[in-house]
Amino acid sequence: MARAAWSDDEVEAVRELARNFFEKEVVPHEEKFVAQGHPDRELYNRAGELGLLCTAVPTEYGGGGGTFAHEAAIIEEQTFAGDGALGMPVHSSIIAPYIAEFGSEELKRRVLPKAAGGEMVLSIGMTEPGTGSDLQNIKTRAVREGDEYVITGSKIFITNGWLCDGIIIAAKTDPTKGAAGVSLIFAEVSDDTPGFKRGRILSKMGGKGQDTAELFFDGLRVPASNLLGTGEGQGFYQMMQLLAQERLVTAVIAVPMMEKAVQLTVDYTKGREAFGKPLYAMQNTKFELAECATITKVARTFLDESIVKHLRGELDIPTAAMTKYWITDQLNIVVDRCLQLFGGYGYMTEYPISELYTGARVLRILAGSNEVMKDLIARSL
Repeated sequence: MARAAWSDDEVEAVRELARNFFEKEVVPHEEKFVAQGHPDRELYNRAGELGLLCTAVPTEYGGGGGTFAHEAAIIEEQTFAGDGALGMPVHSSIIAPYIAEFGSEELKRRVLPKAAGGEMVLSIGMTEPGTGSDLQNIKTRAVREGDEYVITGSKIFITNGWLCDGIIIAAKTDPTKGAAGVSLIFAEVSDDTPGFKRGRILSKMGGKGQDTAELFFDGLRVPASNLLGTGEGQGFYQMMQLLAQERLVTAVIAVPMMEKAVQLTVDYTKGREAFGKPLYAMQNTKFELAECATITKVARTFLDESIVKHLRGELDIPTAAMTKYWITDQLNIVVDRCLQLFGGYGYMTEYPISELYTGARVLRILAGSNEVMKDLIARSL
């Protein structure tokens, strides 16, 4: 793969480190992760030791002092290696920025070094059983009592929910104000924390080794100083500000999945014989792969341009939405066409193409459904 315009020697060094970590220390244990429904907790500690967590967090808070380019390289290598269990993209590229951007100085100095070292696994609770992309209508409440917030409610589909030690909770601090009544509050949690309970690890059609869980809050008490921002009611704005990067992260996951699908299918069709000749020799196979390779190349070009814009601070909400929606839509098309060329073997879970197929589907839903992305785009026209 040619070096991207957003990369440099340092980013490529991080990429190589990440590649070795995922290929040698993570992927060989994927079957175990699927069986237990979550990755081994110790892998976060190991990633922290290697400097692969929170690489864009400033060094004064224990991070790598890099940029989103370092994060993107790690995510790409994790995806291309075939690991769908470790929730590092959520931990480092989605949650840590909330703390770094909106947390108090005390909170940043207390939480971020632990997150960067792997001592604390981060998560975020936005989605609720009755509320998906409609974040302004969440029901979870946070009531101020003296120097604490008392949080009551529930969240669902929470990545890293089973293993998390720290979670940002989206809650209503004023239920009469709609979006203006939403606040983000950080909570340190464990299985013994009063008022906090983990529900099930949810069974999913894909990403079976990744701990997606239900979380319940019943009078969870959190220091008021853990409120993100300078006051209540800033949560919706904060989410909108950082969701552009979350949507870009989704696209960063999607493109290596496309590239991997094409590579696997080219290799398979060149080695598989049908009617006395390699499957790749048939015109339909060649045309299908030519089209899939072209779509993938366009997606890569679009993604790289969006990353460059993001690094310059120029990635606006509509463009982030375009990147997320179009690339994830194309991923599902490409993986479906590639799986078809595997025939019956493509339907077998022992073949990586089937994992790519099932894993791809959720990317059109998370970080805001692609229908929501189209609405955001339309508003800008």
